[in-house]
Amino acid sequence: MASQSLRVEPGLPYPLGATWDGKGVNFALFSAHAERVQLCVFDHRGQREIARVDLPEYTHEVWHGYLPDARPGLLYGYRVFGPYEPRAGHRFNPHKLLIDPCAKALHGRIAWSDAHFGYRVGARQGDLSFDRRDNARGMPKCMVIDPAYTWDGDRHPRTPWSNSIIYEAHVRGFTMQRDAVPAALRGSFAGLAHPAAIEHLQKLGVTAIELLPVQAFLDDRYLIERQLSNYWGYNSIGFFAPMPRYLATGHVGEFKAMVRHLHEAGIEVILDVVYNHTAEGNHLGPTLSFRGIDNRSYYRLMPGDERHYEDFTGCGNALRLHHPRVLQMVMDSLRYWVEEMHVDGFRFDLATTLAREADGAFDPHSGFLDVLRQDPVLGRIKLIAEPWDVGVGGYQVGQFPPDWAEWNDKFRDIVRRFWKGEGGLIGELAGRMSGSQDLFGHAGRRPWSSINFVTAHDGFTLRDLVSYEHKHNEANQEGNRDGSDNNNSWNCGVEGATDDAAVLALRARQQRNLLATLLLAQGVPMLLAGDELGNSQDGNNNAYCQDNPIGWIDGPDRHDNDLFDFACHLIRIRREHRPLRRRNFLTGSRFGDNGLLRDVVWLAPSGEAKTQEDWNYPDARILCFLLADPHATDKSQSADAPLFIVLNAHHDDMAYTLPDLPGISAWLYLIDTSTADGKGRQAPVEPRAQVEVAARSVVVLCGHHGTGAGG
Repeated sequence: MASQSLRVEPGLPYPLGATWDGKGVNFALFSAHAERVQLCVFDHRGQREIARVDLPEYTHEVWHGYLPDARPGLLYGYRVFGPYEPRAGHRFNPHKLLIDPCAKALHGRIAWSDAHFGYRVGARQGDLSFDRRDNARGMPKCMVIDPAYTWDGDRHPRTPWSNSIIYEAHVRGFTMQRDAVPAALRGSFAGLAHPAAIEHLQKLGVTAIELLPVQAFLDDRYLIERQLSNYWGYNSIGFFAPMPRYLATGHVGEFKAMVRHLHEAGIEVILDVVYNHTAEGNHLGPTLSFRGIDNRSYYRLMPGDERHYEDFTGCGNALRLHHPRVLQMVMDSLRYWVEEMHVDGFRFDLATTLAREADGAFDPHSGFLDVLRQDPVLGRIKLIAEPWDVGVGGYQVGQFPPDWAEWNDKFRDIVRRFWKGEGGLIGELAGRMSGSQDLFGHAGRRPWSSINFVTAHDGFTLRDLVSYEHKHNEANQEGNRDGSDNNNSWNCGVEGATDDAAVLALRARQQRNLLATLLLAQGVPMLLAGDELGNSQDGNNNAYCQDNPIGWIDGPDRHDNDLFDFACHLIRIRREHRPLRRRNFLTGSRFGDNGLLRDVVWLAPSGEAKTQEDWNYPDARILCFLLADPHATDKSQSADAPLFIVLNAHHDDMAYTLPDLPGISAWLYLIDTSTADGKGRQAPVEPRAQVEVAARSVVVLCGHHGTGAGG
């Protein structure tokens, strides 16, 4: 019990959270409906409560106080007093120690017990009952930090969207089996900042790393009881604090050092953030922070039934972003990660929920989207929406404001189906390869609005996509019922592991085909970490709870180095050839001195433009097109040269006639996925010659200007 007395002064109602000013610490907590707020201070281990003090002032619905004797490293939490009336939306319980929503650091892990619930678990009245047990010993504690850090002139890379290549990775999974990273640093921000990790990213050629959630989250009780964990981290409990388990040093500065080192390598840092819900779940969930601070303000409650929560996320609750103080918290959090932590952008999980207004409908001019758009800090960083949630009207691909990019699952699905061998898809595939203008060609949006991906953390890895037709999620202990059944995958003839050389060769080619399609499309490609190495999760398409070798990137002994070399080759081609990363949508319009070139021409095997009959052929499994850059500045350079591209998902070989274009003396192979290295033949090919495109393969040739065939 508290024994120490603390000096307390009125302090200020801003900023929210605990703020060290060099002399003392100001504490400020928003709660519109609380009757009293106590600050609880703990010993250096976070085990024993050594002092309590009431925050003395209440200004604009913010409780605040200043402790002149407090210093960085102080561990604290809150107890908030008020009515416990679930039917009226109030769930105050001062017996529960609560996490400060604006805490900059957390200390310790939750030790689950029934004491973390505001009601008596198992009581006949359910959540209408009241629990008087103290949960403090098993709660993480908030930590006051000193934010000072020497950035040594750190600069944001600010890679243009059209030049961006995103690498989606998990902090732990990326380094846990990377031998070149010291064992003590693996799975941490320091491990990701290690030269061996950064060297891999640089060699691959990506421009940005998008990290799965690193803001503080909790492991669900049911997962801990199964000896699993919330590996992916989509279970937020603190929007300002880095996840403690990712800090090898225990200091927040480790995250900043990681960002600085990645920036020095020219790599941007994008955070996957979860502001749509919290770890407190539905009305039967625990009382850990927001619920006990001011349930009615922080959460969306059911109209006419405030005991229960609106749930657009499938996770039990949804944050009430149309409340000004909740919106303020989210905006303050975003600005904190940009200004104090120097990140370059955000990917918003289930972003549709964030843009739902008070009536529950998605609004492209919601308060959240409008405030983001005009913010002087956040208006100039990269913003990516996962443009759906599980509520009514939740699928909103293409409907976010023009300064947003969006995950394009239509690209994923059509590319998978095409290479699986389905016919009659070339019309839609052409649209996706062109940047999905049908989805994003409005309000001044550009091809970069489409974040193209074939695989992501949620689903099969690339290797598993060509090795399994069915999910194998038994390790999740949910009877293989979890995870999507709609994978559009093909096992190439055998389910899972095999020694069949022909099957393995086809799988290797299919991986090259899928990677090539991703990197050849207009828009922004996103590569799943480990796909370039042939990483497998043994058929698990929902490894959210697998903080073990299933969820980690395979160790070096399982790496496919040939595939890595091919991925590097693909990214180099994309970066060196401007027609692949256009800033504007393709139009098919003529350009050039003689008007004989178009920015895109869709070709039949004869070399002539496709007819409507060609497009409508129901069994079509081949897409061929010519790309050219109307803004080419130096036609003698390969970067500006036209590209001839064939995607052949048919089980038969096909011959295509190369175009005869002004100034093009020869065509040079860049890619042929039917070859072991994927690079194709070395000898140039003359215009009007026929090129053989093997079954299930991608071929790309580059036009060469001049009299020779070099370059």
